[in-house]
Amino acid sequence: MDAGWLHYRSTTARGEVWLAAEMGLPAAVMAMAANGSAAAAAAGPGVATYAFATLSELHEALDRAYRLGVSLPDAPLKEFEAATVAAPRSTEAERLVVQRVGQDIFRKALIEYWGGGCPLTGIREAALLRASHIVPRPECETDALRLDVHNGLLLSALWDAAFDAGLVSFDDEVRVMAGKGLSKEAAARLEMGFVGRLRVTEAHKGNLARHRRKFGFA
Repeated sequence: MDAGWLHYRSTTARGEVWLAAEMGLPAAVMAMAANGSAAAAAAGPGVATYAFATLSELHEALDRAYRLGVSLPDAPLKEFEAATVAAPRSTEAERLVVQRVGQDIFRKALIEYWGGGCPLTGIREAALLRASHIVPRPECETDALRLDVHNGLLLSALWDAAFDAGLVSFDDEVRVMAGKGLSKEAAARLEMGFVGRLRVTEAHKGNLARHRRKFGFA
């Protein structure tokens, strides 16, 4: 207890949460800027305070906070460094093993961040999902960028192929942009499976700007 707030820490996720019922229903305190769906409330002991009208809204926010806690901001990088600290890198085969470790960690982090599904299509079948780098892995200057969830999108296989080939991108308002090489027929078929939109951070937007410049989007 801390001045009427119950204080919680997780053994598996970074971050802390306080809960209180002083406003009639529970309030959760957590840095939730990447979500942005909760309404700000009175001051509390954490980084930011949010009030929720129902317990289901609180549960959804806590789930979001947990998923962010295991994927942000540098958790994937730290996991990669710990997993590969003793891994040899003297041969190409050994470097490929280290690279696959990083790819697996990146994919797992994106699945956590995006809630296990493609935000555009709603597809949740793991075999149909791809961990897409916004700035391609070979062009990333550091491991931190290669493993940053803000440099990744969890997309269904078809959208991943289109994005990776530069046939689609996203503008600063996170609206879909069709590239010059995308036929009207292909664009229409992509749109048929479109059920949602991306909710991204400023870091995502910076990386998406690099993607647009690379593929010549206006």
